[in-house]
Amino acid sequence: MIRGVLPRRDAVALAAVAALIAVAPFALSGYYLGVLVTAGLYGIAAVGLCLFVGYAKQISLGHAAFYGLGAYASGLLATRLGLSPWLTLPVAVALVVLAAAAVGYPVLRLEGNYLAMATLALGIMFSVVLREWIPVTAGPSGFSGIPELPFPRVFAKGEANTLWLVWAFVIALAALALAFVNSRWGRALRAIGDSELAAELVGLDTARWKVGIFALSAGYAAVAGALYAHYVTFLSPEPFGFMFSLELLVMAVVGGLASVWGGITGAVVIVALTELLRRALPPWLPGSSGELELVVFGVILIVVLLLRPSGLASLGAWVIERRGREPIAVEAPEAGARAG
Repeated sequence: MIRGVLPRRDAVALAAVAALIAVAPFALSGYYLGVLVTAGLYGIAAVGLCLFVGYAKQISLGHAAFYGLGAYASGLLATRLGLSPWLTLPVAVALVVLAAAAVGYPVLRLEGNYLAMATLALGIMFSVVLREWIPVTAGPSGFSGIPELPFPRVFAKGEANTLWLVWAFVIALAALALAFVNSRWGRALRAIGDSELAAELVGLDTARWKVGIFALSAGYAAVAGALYAHYVTFLSPEPFGFMFSLELLVMAVVGGLASVWGGITGAVVIVALTELLRRALPPWLPGSSGELELVVFGVILIVVLLLRPSGLASLGAWVIERRGREPIAVEAPEAGARAG
């Protein structure tokens, strides 16, 4: 199916990304490999958010709940039941998809600001459950001992193996999303995003479609969350609050909401920018605090959005289009040749 609907340009771009990730451990230190791993995890969740927000034109301020639910489900199944992470991961994703479909059926009847507030409430409720359901989640103190995903150790650097594993998921899920948006299902999704009334008039069940894409988006977040759990091997409620939901949405917006590549691009840019500010500001401005990092971060984001409101992912397409429009220089024939 993917071969039939995946554009050649996207296939080439995915192959280029795979090649860069393959050689990254030979050129980068463990710290930078860790940054790429984090960017990959966030990129998976942001791609799913782009499908829901960018294509279906819905809104979610609680996607961190699905990321956290995937992490906790896989982590708890692995530690409490002793199951293999390769088994707990798909089970966790399936549970999150079912949960998203169950809550999405009533919630997605809302629109606009009401939908935003409802998804925000879902995220808040999930955070409360993580903190208060101590017998299961271990509460604010969290729990450790989560096993890593068994993966062939083909490289001396431990981070390299994790990098290859995470980005294999990134590339596979991005290919799946690209195939989806370039298929007839993707066209139906864009029709719903453009006008739900018009989509219903041509026979689309918009309520069922919105629940479906909400569940698919949650599934992407669950994959990222489960991988995160087996990467850090420790879970606590703190990383899965509202700020993380907002951060995922910012990644999608900066990269480009109406593009699968926007999720990946935004995640890489935001994670890299965050790490750059964290390392660069103290030497430049001694005594600077985390609040100053947020101010500089916000200014840079505003500048990016003013210059590229459609997202950074569209920059590559814009460059290619401009180059294609450049006039081809034709050399004038020599005078002697004209005279002849």
